[in-house]
Amino acid sequence: MALSYEFSIGSVRAKEKNLFTNSDIEHMLGCENVNELCRYLSDKGYGEGDNIEDILKSHSENVWEYLKRTAPDFAIFTPFFYLNDLHNLKAVLKGTLSNRPYSQLLVKPCTFSEETLKQAVENRKFSLLGEELSAPCDRAYEILAHTGDARLSDAVLDRAFMELVLKTSEKSDSEFMSEYFKATVFYNNVKTAIRGAKADCDRDFLEIAICDVQDFPRSRVIEASVKGLEPTLDVLSKISAYGCNKAVEEYKTSPSAFEKFVDNRLMSLAKEKCKRSGDGADPITGYLIASETEKKVIHIIASGIRTKTNYETVKERLREVYG
Repeated sequence: MALSYEFSIGSVRAKEKNLFTNSDIEHMLGCENVNELCRYLSDKGYGEGDNIEDILKSHSENVWEYLKRTAPDFAIFTPFFYLNDLHNLKAVLKGTLSNRPYSQLLVKPCTFSEETLKQAVENRKFSLLGEELSAPCDRAYEILAHTGDARLSDAVLDRAFMELVLKTSEKSDSEFMSEYFKATVFYNNVKTAIRGAKADCDRDFLEIAICDVQDFPRSRVIEASVKGLEPTLDVLSKISAYGCNKAVEEYKTSPSAFEKFVDNRLMSLAKEKCKRSGDGADPITGYLIASETEKKVIHIIASGIRTKTNYETVKERLREVYG
């Protein structure tokens, strides 16, 4: 019998009760070492493993297995998979051409298996990855194999996958998915423009690397990026979409503050769109984002324990992510 969204949303709402409570977070903050944190997470049934990374990996696998069983249309999550596919393809491409192992670098869930990526790269048969990715993947291979320019090769792949993510999410029935990935691609462009300005990248590189997305003045940003960092930040500071002007102010404080702002902006968008929605796929994708937020919480607490950061500082970092 086919699953219905009514059933799936009911299941997700019940599952949300297992998300971290304030009590859980306070308990984790009180752990004296990472081993104690691992024991707490294991005892809570969060995931299995002897270290934080293994526990997080186990938890992610369980979440995706749950969503696969629960979502009426698992294809709704395809844009998330493409982001992992992008990471995996870069790893396989660079590993193959440099004759270095790459299997341990691959992440899941993904659309393309390791074997498919291996065959595509080793045989230079990128049609295995679909019509939309075939040409750009072949171009990225050509660049890396003959010039060794990893930055340009990555830019070609980034552009291709960002466009595919946009196209796929816009076709979905989820308002959240469409908006979330527009914001994701928007900020990918912002980061590319800033990195390009700092590295003195030429116009040809930026034209290849930066794609079209709603509310992003592509030509104007490229023009500024060619001139340098200050002109780039000046143009970006005049863009209000997705809080770009505020993100630039954070960048002027520090690049890490900028990255934190972007992460939080995407998380806030997820909370706003998914929590208010009571039908369709949005509550299900909202649960996925909530699970991803929990992973950030664990990383922050574990990092605080390792660096012996004081309680209030760690708590403030958590407020920025978890609210």
